[in-house]
Amino acid sequence: MDFKTELKMYQDIVNKELEKYIRKNKCIEKVLNSAMEYSLMAGGKRLRPILVIATYELFKKDYEEAIPFAVALEMVHNFSLIHDDLPEIDNDDFRHGKPTNHKKFNHATALLAGDGLLNQAYIVISEEILYSIENQYKENFHNRARAFNEFAKAVDRMIAGEYLDTELEGKEISKEMLEYIHINKTGALLKLSARMGAILAGATENDIRKLSKYADKIGLAFQIKDDILSEEGNPEITGKPVGNDKEMGKCTYVSYYGLDGAKAELNKIVEEAINELKIYGEKAEFLRQLAVYIRDRNK
Repeated sequence: MDFKTELKMYQDIVNKELEKYIRKNKCIEKVLNSAMEYSLMAGGKRLRPILVIATYELFKKDYEEAIPFAVALEMVHNFSLIHDDLPEIDNDDFRHGKPTNHKKFNHATALLAGDGLLNQAYIVISEEILYSIENQYKENFHNRARAFNEFAKAVDRMIAGEYLDTELEGKEISKEMLEYIHINKTGALLKLSARMGAILAGATENDIRKLSKYADKIGLAFQIKDDILSEEGNPEITGKPVGNDKEMGKCTYVSYYGLDGAKAELNKIVEEAINELKIYGEKAEFLRQLAVYIRDRNK
């Protein structure tokens, strides 16, 4: 199966599962439900839940156990996007070519829709852990509890990274600080995706470390590519205006390295990510191609 076909297959799996969970976990307020579903089902690449499933499949074939964790991770990602688009942070009017949540509904509803998705994510995972306890799945319980702990810590790091990105807007920062911000803001959930899939599958600590390094690299690559697209992307494809980061005075890889320098850094980091997968041979081909996809994407 070629990469595009396999990616589409994973995206279809994730979208189907998201629809099931968002309907299962509806709250009372219809407008709030609509706002949550609007962002969650608006599209997107679904890279984080796909990475959970793909890393799980390096060690086990039946990925059903990983699905609730993958779904919860996508809920958290969309919580972060809703809040990221608000006027107080990135002030974006469009995402995936559609009005952002606060433009479609209103500011207060968008805030609460983001909060609702974050809370639903915790409900989904906590129910899985309760199921393990009630059915006395001892090994399963340990892995799920560890994955939950990793999940909570990654969300904490993501929020901290977002805060620093906003707080340091318009200020000169070091390369180390730029990297630190994006390892947390963008990279935390991608790293969690790889770690969580491996943990749930019962991978060794060495495997978890290897995949963590891979995910750190593709997390940085993802952010660098975002910065490049913000500078020269096609708004009709990206669904976002060009030059927004520059207008807001954000420190990006493009503002730090220049456009050509950012592209060179992107190529280097993707190669480093791919090198982390050598020990897995052909089994990791999808993960290798995923790193290339992150580098070459146009949206």
